[in-house]
Amino acid sequence: MKRLPSGLWPVMLTPLKEDNSIDIEGLKKLTEFYIASGANGLFANCLSSEMFQLTNKERIKITKTVIDTAGGRIPVISTGSFGDNTSSTAGFIKKLYDIGTTAVVISTSQPCNELASEDTFKAAMESLLEKTGEIPLGLYECPVPYKRLISPELLKWLARSERFLYHKDTVCDLAKIKEKIEVTKGTMLGIYNAHVPTGLASIKAGARGISPIAANMYPELFSYLLKNLGDESLKNKHQKLNDYLDMMDTIIHHNYPYSAKFFLQKRGFDISTKSRIPRIAITPHDLGKLETVIRVFRELTDELEIELVEMAIS
Repeated sequence: MKRLPSGLWPVMLTPLKEDNSIDIEGLKKLTEFYIASGANGLFANCLSSEMFQLTNKERIKITKTVIDTAGGRIPVISTGSFGDNTSSTAGFIKKLYDIGTTAVVISTSQPCNELASEDTFKAAMESLLEKTGEIPLGLYECPVPYKRLISPELLKWLARSERFLYHKDTVCDLAKIKEKIEVTKGTMLGIYNAHVPTGLASIKAGARGISPIAANMYPELFSYLLKNLGDESLKNKHQKLNDYLDMMDTIIHHNYPYSAKFFLQKRGFDISTKSRIPRIAITPHDLGKLETVIRVFRELTDELEIELVEMAIS
């Protein structure tokens, strides 16, 4: 077992056809797009993938498609916890690992309900660790169906098991992120921040990487930021880009993942905006804000001379 690469880890979308079936060819090309855009790893079968609207068979299918398409160029992780039955969860974790998943992620909202204590959660995790042998694992503070944040003390205990490689953090508080970075130092576990406003600062503080939903839409901007982080001559440009990413992030969360698929369409991708997640109709006002983000994205890439990856999905 070795540490996961640092850097950018997009949380993948699941392209759907108009009949609501999975667009496998689209998923393959989307995987290539992420890789060409500078992704260091991919998180398939996550909330952005509409994982709660997929069957186990579909979860396996999309994960294997991404793994096969990546072909070992970068690692692929996937969520393996659906429900609080540790035996069935352990069985699904093994199935995901057997198809080549680098680390199987446990959503922190799944092992027990929102009223359960941290001790109850810890007991459930102990059971999962026991039932899954030496399979590399990850953690995801998924906000659905409820959000369970992992305390630094519990994260320290989990990290010291040497079974965990990835932690997708959603605390959205830099001071608390720094605590988690501190308690995981010297372990296999890396902190991958989902929160754009604290993303750059958390990397500077020692986070292993970032996993924001915005990387579905404009991964090249994050790749540019991470790649040139140590170049002091670009410090002012970095700060400007980071400020714009922060502003853009407040808009793209509305009507997600529709917003991401719409954004990709506007980039020239032949991808449907179809989603299995129920949503209210987008208002003209929100649509206008999305169009503004697209315009700002184009202006930033021109100004910073960032080469964009254009890959039509058919």
